[in-house]
Amino acid sequence: MAKTTTRGRGSGSPTRHTMTAAARAAARRAERAERGPATAVGKVSPVAGRTVVIEPPDGWDDPPEPSPEDFDEDAPDGSAGGGSRRGLRTALLCVLLVAGLVAVGVLGAHYRQGVRAEQARAQALTAARKAAPVVLSYDHRHLDRDFAAARARLTGKFRAEYARTTRTVVGPTARKYDGVVRARVAEPAGGAAAASVVSASADEAVVLLFVNQVTRSTQVTGSRVDLNRVRMTMTRTSAGWKVSAVDAL
Repeated sequence: MAKTTTRGRGSGSPTRHTMTAAARAAARRAERAERGPATAVGKVSPVAGRTVVIEPPDGWDDPPEPSPEDFDEDAPDGSAGGGSRRGLRTALLCVLLVAGLVAVGVLGAHYRQGVRAEQARAQALTAARKAAPVVLSYDHRHLDRDFAAARARLTGKFRAEYARTTRTVVGPTARKYDGVVRARVAEPAGGAAAASVVSASADEAVVLLFVNQVTRSTQVTGSRVDLNRVRMTMTRTSAGWKVSAVDAL
């Protein structure tokens, strides 16, 4: 009777089973070593020689992509917005240049006006001192000549007003009473005429004069002397400075 041989489950010897188990354990340890320890949720530390894909954590928003306007191709140093800053500086320089030119023009205009006003003061004062004796004097023996000489020194509405007054009032009265009036700008001790400029611009000036008038007529015994203060407004015309108003003060 032959012996019956009994084999355990599985194939191979116990030594082969032991070697197979050891190889599997070593492979699992090597695989864990390659993966490395987890550093964060959904994130693994990179291992040299491997490409690792990192998943973003929950709530992460990608930054906005830059637009073409964020970059300036004309910037000499390659920085964004360089052209815009250069354009702004140019605009500011232009504004400052225009403002400077305007300021220079305004100052120049004021200076020219000041010079013209100063010249007007002297010219108007001289014209008023010469006009006062002519405008404020007359003689009944040659009224037409005297009134014509006076009108030549007048301008504007005052010229027309003078012509009307001398024709309707002064002339008839002078003829009736043989009136003679001689006017002269007062000259105090020292010889300077008593006249001064109250105000002046380039084309107009107001002059204050002290005028002595000597009047003779059949209505007056002897001569009468009137000490008057007269304000004359002088206006520049194409023919020189003329009297545009006379007010007795």
